[in-house]
Amino acid sequence: QGQLLESGGALVQPGGSLKLSCVTSGRSFITHTMAWFRQDPGKEREFVASIIWSSLTKRYSDSVKGRFAISRDNTETSVTVYLQMNDLKTDDTSVYYCAAGRSTASTEESDYTYWGQGTQVTVAS
Repeated sequence: QGQLLESGGALVQPGGSLKLSCVTSGRSFITHTMAWFRQDPGKEREFVASIIWSSLTKRYSDSVKGRFAISRDNTETSVTVYLQMNDLKTDDTSVYYCAAGRSTASTEESDYTYWGQGTQVTVAS
């Protein structure tokens, strides 16, 4: 059973920066695409960014392109995926979820099999 554990969520002021991390365990995720989604209460989960195993392909939603950067570190025993968030806006407030799947940098929630519990990011003055 594979597991994903997010960390790094916090309260930050508009214009500030934050870096989220997600660490895998329980099985190998080295060949998996890793992604970040976010979800507000009562709304559907929204794609944020994805990265393939080699880091050669990355995708971003239009709302975060140019402000967020996804990256990953692969080791023999685990994968750590990061989401560097800059120039944060109040609209970025959400619960951020890490996900892993077999597809190639998919933006679709249904293509991801493994999910973390989420970490809260709040952008407010």
